[in-house]
Amino acid sequence: MRFPALAVVCLLVVAGCVAPPGSDVPDTPPGYDEDPTGWEGGYWYDDNVSVDASDGMDRTERRAVTSRAMARIERIRNLEYDRSVSVEVISRDRFRERGGIGRGYTEWDDQVWEATFLVGENTDADDAFGEVYGGSVVGYYVDDSIVLVADDPDEVSVDRPTLVHELTHALQAQQLSLGTPTSTHDAGIAANGLVEGDANYVMDRYEGRCGSEWDCAGSGRASTERSYNRGLFLVVFFPYSDGPEFVGQLRDRGGWDSVDDAYDDFPESSEQIIHPERYPDESPANVTVPDRSSAEWERFGDGTETVGEATLYATFWHNDIVPEDHLYSDERRYNYSHPITDGWAGDTLVPYRSGDSFGYVFGTRWDTDADAREFHEAYVELLDERGAERVSADTYRIPESDSFGDAFRVVRDGRTVRIVNAPTVEALESVHEPRS
Repeated sequence: MRFPALAVVCLLVVAGCVAPPGSDVPDTPPGYDEDPTGWEGGYWYDDNVSVDASDGMDRTERRAVTSRAMARIERIRNLEYDRSVSVEVISRDRFRERGGIGRGYTEWDDQVWEATFLVGENTDADDAFGEVYGGSVVGYYVDDSIVLVADDPDEVSVDRPTLVHELTHALQAQQLSLGTPTSTHDAGIAANGLVEGDANYVMDRYEGRCGSEWDCAGSGRASTERSYNRGLFLVVFFPYSDGPEFVGQLRDRGGWDSVDDAYDDFPESSEQIIHPERYPDESPANVTVPDRSSAEWERFGDGTETVGEATLYATFWHNDIVPEDHLYSDERRYNYSHPITDGWAGDTLVPYRSGDSFGYVFGTRWDTDADAREFHEAYVELLDERGAERVSADTYRIPESDSFGDAFRVVRDGRTVRIVNAPTVEALESVHEPRS
């Protein structure tokens, strides 16, 4: 999967170590022949637990809080845990020493993220993603284990929303699926929109019952100001923002069964997460980019990529084409839906190289001619914002002093817009020869 399913929750801080239920806990409660939904590790979902969190929690208290949380998640999600889950807490420094999460990023990825105008030539994708993940990841689930990332792991407390979120991932892994590797970036964040959206949807409903219906132990959310690439963070955070709304729409259609069924038919694009009414019927268009490069230029790396609607929104927002306050115009979540990108039908991005020089061809398709025209105009405006000089009717040159300093050819033909990038205006034709 290009974009792995990991529990990134915006600016939460967690600490403490939560143990799985002890071996002395019976498999079933008194009077039951099997483990019922809403009971785990010796606790019912509506049990009270005696916990004094003012000076942290000891092992017994943490075990009780975790077991009851699992029972409550069962109650909300209508699924049953098969087995216990271990929980480890590490420092943020240790998390970085382990290499963070996800995969390493290459020169091929540098071209992909340069094409989105989110990572310029003055840095590389690996460093940029490392900065985002290193400062914002607070927990993740892998192989029946939860790892919580704490700024100060010596403070023995439990961040309740993060614990609930990660325990939901454990339930998904045991009863549903955390997904399989996807072939493109956009398909990856779409799959994450279901997985992470489900976990955040459960987390939100859990928190909504705390203080009114349920007595809840553990701390709530804490925020910390961090420095990171805001546009890239917007891409990373997309599944957590729009995923819960997508899951809620599925649940409204047919209850939890409808959500469960989606794990057998994952959403294919971020478009379907942003616009749930387009799932599952509106699949991405197949956009072909023929190889018209000269002998000295070649395709390399992992082949082609699909950027998708959500990432294109981040492109225009990060570069001030979409007003900053538009992102916050939906009180329930970030708003990734904008007229510039709403008409996305599909795209294909192909990185090229010639020795130490790089370029790309980015083909996009839109629902209507008007949608393509709007994207084309917004893209030219973006180039203008970067100080581009218009060299000819469809050719532009951003100065070398800019971190995206390159030449661009931008051509619209009906519902398609094709962008060619090269280090110089002269090299554009070598990367992708135009057709008259």
